[in-house]
Amino acid sequence: MKFGVVDPQTELGGDPEAVRRIGLAAEALGDDYLLAYDHVVGAVHTDREPPLWGPYSENDPFHDPFVLFAYLAGMTETLEFATGVLILPQRQTVLVAKQCADLDLLSGGRLRLGVGVGWNYVEYDALGQPFETRGRRLNEQIPYLRQLWHGEVSSLDGEFDRLDRGVVIPGPRRQIPVWVGGFSPPAFRRGVDLGDGFMFAGKESAVYHALDAVRSLAPKRDRPLDDFGLEYLALRASDVGETVDEAQRWRETGGTHFGAVSMNAGRDSLEAHVDFFSDVADRLDLASAH
Repeated sequence: MKFGVVDPQTELGGDPEAVRRIGLAAEALGDDYLLAYDHVVGAVHTDREPPLWGPYSENDPFHDPFVLFAYLAGMTETLEFATGVLILPQRQTVLVAKQCADLDLLSGGRLRLGVGVGWNYVEYDALGQPFETRGRRLNEQIPYLRQLWHGEVSSLDGEFDRLDRGVVIPGPRRQIPVWVGGFSPPAFRRGVDLGDGFMFAGKESAVYHALDAVRSLAPKRDRPLDDFGLEYLALRASDVGETVDEAQRWRETGGTHFGAVSMNAGRDSLEAHVDFFSDVADRLDLASAH
């Protein structure tokens, strides 16, 4: 099983030094990957109809994941990078294909693209994309990305995107893995139908319930799960011991990836976050695995 860390960017104030330290620490500790969340716009929650229900507001800083990963790729050698998740339907598909192709090519094949539909309709409005059709658009975007990554001239006449004999070149040297994240039955179906893996997050009992749902869907949709990735982001594990216990249980149930989360536990400095990741790595003995 691969182990990673979730970039605690919302608690580090947009500090460039924190970005560098977290990335270098993750590789030095023996973690396989760094995962970053994605938001383009922070939005005020008050006086909205419908209400914004997500956890982030105008006070939470986010780095653009492609810029973040490109920066860290230049100073690391083995660390992989994952978006968890990129809100793909609010973006131009061809531009994302280009950004991913270059990032994967220049990093030596270290990108894993996690995608989802998101919850912040203010972002969609700001980026000029419809919120109501985001699920249908994502269903079209995932195979379209793979088409574009072949590096050959092709066309598309879809519901949301069109291309007349165009190509993204240079393309990546492989098909970049596309994983799906989410919490709902439509997300589970999308993951089984279109994803190379699924990204689960939240309370442990809810994650295992979602895992059962994904596994039960697979035979109904004629999808073997032998090469299907299963990632658990431990959002509710507040300390080192709980994180390690959840990682071990996830590995025993067949999980392929586990992301340690240091946020929302009162850690008030960059050093506190690095120390948490270091303690988790020590308990899991990650250094000896590399």
